[in-house]
Amino acid sequence: MTISAARAYAAELLGTMLLLATIVGSGIMAQTLSPANMGVALLANAVATGGILYVLILGLGPISGAHMNPVITLIEAAFRRLPRERVPGYVIAQLIGACAGVVLAHAMFGLELVQHGTRARDSSGELISEVVAMFGLWLVIATSSRARPASVPAAVALYIVAAYWFTASTSFANPAVTLARSFTETFAGIRLADAPKFIAMQVIGGAAAAGLTAWLLNSGVHPDPAASSSTKETP
Repeated sequence: MTISAARAYAAELLGTMLLLATIVGSGIMAQTLSPANMGVALLANAVATGGILYVLILGLGPISGAHMNPVITLIEAAFRRLPRERVPGYVIAQLIGACAGVVLAHAMFGLELVQHGTRARDSSGELISEVVAMFGLWLVIATSSRARPASVPAAVALYIVAAYWFTASTSFANPAVTLARSFTETFAGIRLADAPKFIAMQVIGGAAAAGLTAWLLNSGVHPDPAASSSTKETP
C-alpha cells in the first residue's frame, strides 16, 4: 500500500465517521430538545448534516475525493477517475468509519454503544425516494464539478438539506450510512431488514444518474492518469 493510498483510506474512514456521528448525534440532540416537534427535529438534523458535509468535502476532498459513499466510489472508478484497485479499500474504510461514527454518537450521549434499529422504513414511497435521492446526489456532483469545481461542497450540502425534506425517506442516499444507521434505535435509525432494500434502490439511482450524466455532459469513461488523483494528493 502506498502512502497516498493509506492517506486516502484514512480520510474516507475519518470523514464517514464524523458524518455518521453528526447524523446520529444531531438526531439524538434534536429529539431530546424538541420531543414534541418532529419538524423542528428534522430541520436540526438536516442542517447539521448539510453543515458537516460541507466542511468534510472541503477539507478531505484534496486527500481522497471525500466520497464517504460506496456508490460514489463505484461511479468514480467506473469513469476511471479513481484507481479501481482502491475501491475495496475505500468501501471498507467507509463502512468501518460509518459504524464507528454511530458508536461515537451513542458514547457522547451516554447510550448503549451498539443498538438494534427498529424503525420500519419499507414503504414504496421511501424506496422510490432512495432512487431519487441517490440519482439527484450524483447529478449535483457531476454537474457542479463540471461547471465550477469549487462549488461542489456547497452544492452537495445544500442538496442533502433539501433532500431531507422532499423525500419520504429523508434521503439516506448512501449504503454505508444506511447500514450503520441500522445499529441505532434513535431518531436516525432504520430497521436492519429494510437496509438491503434501501441500498438496492441507491445503487439503481446512482447507476441511472451515472448513465445520464455521461451522456448529458459527454463525460463517459476516460482514463485519468493518476486515477487520478481523484484524490489530488501529494506524497
